[in-house]
Amino acid sequence: MASPFPEDEIKALQSSKTIGIIGLGDMGYLYARRFSEAGWKVVGCDREDLFEQTKAKFANDSFEILKNGHYVSRISDYIIYSVEAENILKIVTLYGPSTKYGAIVGGQTSCKEPEIAAFEKVLPSDAQIISLHSLHGPKVSTTGQPLVLINHNGSEENFRFIECLVSCLKSKHVYLTAKEHDRITADTQAVTHAAFLSMGVAWRNININPWVTPRWIGGLENAKMNISLRIFSNKWHVYAGLSLTNPSAHGQVVQYARSTTELFTLIIGKKKEELRSRLYKAKDYVFNNISDHDLLLDDDILQKFSLSKIPPGGRQPNSHLSLIAIVDSWFNLGIVPYDHIICSTPLFRIFLGVTEYLFCTPGLLDECIEAAIEDHSFRHDDLEFTIAARNWSSIISFGNYELYRREFEQTQKFFQPKFAEANVIGNEMITTILERVKEREKAGRLH
Repeated sequence: MASPFPEDEIKALQSSKTIGIIGLGDMGYLYARRFSEAGWKVVGCDREDLFEQTKAKFANDSFEILKNGHYVSRISDYIIYSVEAENILKIVTLYGPSTKYGAIVGGQTSCKEPEIAAFEKVLPSDAQIISLHSLHGPKVSTTGQPLVLINHNGSEENFRFIECLVSCLKSKHVYLTAKEHDRITADTQAVTHAAFLSMGVAWRNININPWVTPRWIGGLENAKMNISLRIFSNKWHVYAGLSLTNPSAHGQVVQYARSTTELFTLIIGKKKEELRSRLYKAKDYVFNNISDHDLLLDDDILQKFSLSKIPPGGRQPNSHLSLIAIVDSWFNLGIVPYDHIICSTPLFRIFLGVTEYLFCTPGLLDECIEAAIEDHSFRHDDLEFTIAARNWSSIISFGNYELYRREFEQTQKFFQPKFAEANVIGNEMITTILERVKEREKAGRLH
């Protein structure tokens, strides 16, 4: 993907501008490495008490490590705060007063309204605010992925400078306000993250690694395992920032717990027709423009991405409570996920592909409903899943970072041995789905 900006313009900016990054976690490091490799002068810092360790850690990289954010802020023309959403105000309060005169400031947090409020509260009046959010994790190639740019109060000249800078990422630029960003990220991520966080906790609580048992076989199960493990292989604050700091996300996670509970109640009450009616209403609302010829995924694709060593042998019918509750939540929240496909993360495209496959493959939803009512073999799992979903809802509603971290990291530890393999397979899934998305966009079938 060629840069849309002339090479001589980029080189002129590179000779006169310094990029500063405060926070060298996974995403901060990704930006520092990519910008410096592209020819930009980059300085960065992490915690001051870890200065010597940070210098040693990045000794082979082409950007400079400074002692703290004061040193970074004083010399940088664009300062990126790459810190946890819960800490943004504290860190900006600490280093914001040292911002270079006339500098541009932005952040990488997943919730933009609190981030920009922190900038407005603390930064000198001459600073301009242009924020970023790469809608993918640090283990995913930036090429072709959505990159949100929020020009809060920057000049046209300064915004072009930032576009020139990030052009080396080869991402797809999406232009939003902070409010639009937070609403869309909640719509595309809150419910689906809740589903797969709950799935991991349920497996942990019943002490089952699903890839070693023949109960979880088939394409849908492969996808569910890979998504859940991919989430838990990341750092807890990646998801906590969205869920706990974004008010739009709170109601959506509550709705997911409500949908899960109500659907499970119908299942144990053997109310098949009521369950069927409810799910088909949700299907008609969410997938009304999708036919089985347009699916992002199919069973042949999903079968390829297995963590299990058990020989493939069809699929085990399952209630798929976690997936039907996603679509039921979208319906009750009035969300059509395709409306935000331009601003979707790789994980969300997998979520969408999996739910689409379940609801739009002929006969599969009916098979799911039949298994939910008549087959009790997954009843214990569904109970644990419902409890987990309600627990996540409570943690998020109360805004409790410590409980969120504890629940996440306990589950992370349970699945740790499988992360390396799951990330390789997950990357293959993301590549495949991204290609399908592009095909549907070209054909005009992705609204």
